[in-house]
Amino acid sequence: MARALSVDLRQRVVAAIDGGMSCRQAAERFGVSAASAIRWRGRLKEVGDIVPKRQGGDRKSKRIEAHSQLILEAVTAKPDITLAEWLCTVILIGWVRRSD
Repeated sequence: MARALSVDLRQRVVAAIDGGMSCRQAAERFGVSAASAIRWRGRLKEVGDIVPKRQGGDRKSKRIEAHSQLILEAVTAKPDITLAEWLCTVILIGWVRRSD
């Protein structure tokens, strides 16, 4: 994923829009997409700032943490379990669906 564009650039684009330019004109002038200019202007009106949102992050550990006790019990009961055996177990439990 590309890095977020600077707050300074965002401010200049929004200032140009507030100064009378259309979103598309301001976007073209500053070399950003029209969608970004529209989104930044909307964010400024809704939230009150144009600071970029946090990118990336951990989206899966909550799902794993919800089942951590069962995972630890399974590994404790059979410490030499192979990955293939573990996959069969989680498919049987219903945590993972197998696609063909």
